[in-house]
Amino acid sequence: MKFLIVFVALFAVALAAPTSEILRSESDVGPESFKYDWETSDGQSAQASGQLNNVGSEHESLAVQGSYKFVGDDGVTYEVTYIADENGFQPQGAHLPVAPEA
Repeated sequence: MKFLIVFVALFAVALAAPTSEILRSESDVGPESFKYDWETSDGQSAQASGQLNNVGSEHESLAVQGSYKFVGDDGVTYEVTYIADENGFQPQGAHLPVAPEA
């Protein structure tokens, strides 16, 4: 009986969950680079492009730049732009804290 109650509760939650449609989805993936761009009807979107640097050397690395956007539980749209390369992940956004000067 407990299993049935839990199952019905989870089923009701799944039905109540909002759904979104894919409005746009594009990608281009090659051996030394990639690019993607997508957007959904619920306000989410992301885009990025990456390039393989120093191909064939022992210092080969991937450099990526992009952004993503989503609507938070508070109804505010948050956007993050970033660079990810040999220096790590470097996000920027109006809602993100800024580190003090070193």
